[in-house]
Amino acid sequence: MNILTQKTWSPYAAGAVAGLLLVLSVFLTGKYFGASTTFVRIAGFVEQVAAPERVAGMEYFIKEKIKLDWQGMFVLGVLFGSLASASLSGERRAVPVPPMWEERFGPSRARRWTVAFLGGAVAMFGARLADG
Repeated sequence: MNILTQKTWSPYAAGAVAGLLLVLSVFLTGKYFGASTTFVRIAGFVEQVAAPERVAGMEYFIKEKIKLDWQGMFVLGVLFGSLASASLSGERRAVPVPPMWEERFGPSRARRWTVAFLGGAVAMFGARLADG
């Protein structure tokens, strides 16, 4: 069976591939891949459209210009790569409440999405705090 059509990968294989991609990224660009800066820039794009005078005076965006760079392309690659992976493996349905979550915390979508959002916010805060 082709590895790309499997529903799941071994976590060891996935970790090895991610590690090789990181080494390749550092070798080719001299930079580690990441996503937190991209989300800040996306927020800057949105705010620049809604209130350009506010963004013009923000110290962060004076230092870091709002642009689409390799990190933005990386985030887009993650999105389109996950869609391609789901398509190749035949797993095309979204699961708003995974079975493991439902067994432990119940079937509430609102609770699941709230916890996911808060967890993402905490992770993003930590990444930005670490300048990552």
